[in-house]
Amino acid sequence: MDPKLHQTILLSSFKLIPFIFIAVFLLSTPSASQLSSDFYLFSCPNVERLVRNTVESASALDSTIPGKLLRLLFHDCLIEGCDASVLIQGKGTERSDPANKSLGGFYVVDSAKELLEVLCPGTVSCADILVLAARDAVELTGGPSVEVPLGRRDGLVSSASNVRPNMVDTSFSVDELAQRFTTKGLSMDDLVVLSGAHTVGSSHCDAFSERFKQSSNGTMVPVDTSLEKGYAKQLAETCRAGASATTMVDNDPSTPSLFDNQYYVNLLANRGLLHSDSVLVTDARTRNTVEAFSESQDAFFMSWAESFVKLSIIDVKTGDDGEIRFSCSSVNG
Repeated sequence: MDPKLHQTILLSSFKLIPFIFIAVFLLSTPSASQLSSDFYLFSCPNVERLVRNTVESASALDSTIPGKLLRLLFHDCLIEGCDASVLIQGKGTERSDPANKSLGGFYVVDSAKELLEVLCPGTVSCADILVLAARDAVELTGGPSVEVPLGRRDGLVSSASNVRPNMVDTSFSVDELAQRFTTKGLSMDDLVVLSGAHTVGSSHCDAFSERFKQSSNGTMVPVDTSLEKGYAKQLAETCRAGASATTMVDNDPSTPSLFDNQYYVNLLANRGLLHSDSVLVTDARTRNTVEAFSESQDAFFMSWAESFVKLSIIDVKTGDDGEIRFSCSSVNG
């Protein structure tokens, strides 16, 4: 099929995605079928407004919060499912694994939980708070409003040994990314859509260090020739040899504080920060979707709403599974 024709059909299909998808998908997932958007209608009717106000206040003081909350949700859902297990502190927990050492935004979830424990004690799970906080982070930075089902319970298990076998790595190929996503019930399209989260947030230099090497005179030079030369030079200067380990680079060099479709425009211009971003352009299975989203923010936003809900219900605990924690950083005991 002609690539342009495929792209036109793809864009048209995005516009026709029925909103009934969410209800159908929930029914097809046993544990998620117990979730509903009005789960707290009577037990804690103001939960969404309270979480949103907390995220909004924190973001006003620290513009990096939206990206951190979104990343925190990804790192939670891909391990034990969306059960707030990444929030638990302690030796040997997910949070202690080196892959999670750079996570942030915990205090926002903790603050919302503390408030809700006063107003609706023992009612709202940390897992639901994290999903709502990440959802709100997207909307507050210009992204789409997404209705998410609620009623998750908090997990009892949090083990560092579960992180590496489940977490995606920035050096992954499309095959490796797809394998991790498929095991979580996510499709190749979901992979491209959810990678769009990199339109906000930032990364440490070591997240893409394999794309550079140190020359004999001490300067950093790109070994990944797929990077646009000017962008590569900019990254090499920021992440120069001897740069602080805390040095960060915006995931999106053009509109780093906006949730938009610029991420996909950047990819096509060879300005994807991470190797796992750039491979979406070089692989024929994902490139057409990247092109479609680069041309239509509406298509990206519609797909984001669908894929975000799918992400948020991965291996959720409901009914008698798990618990409602009193504090998000520790199991009840």
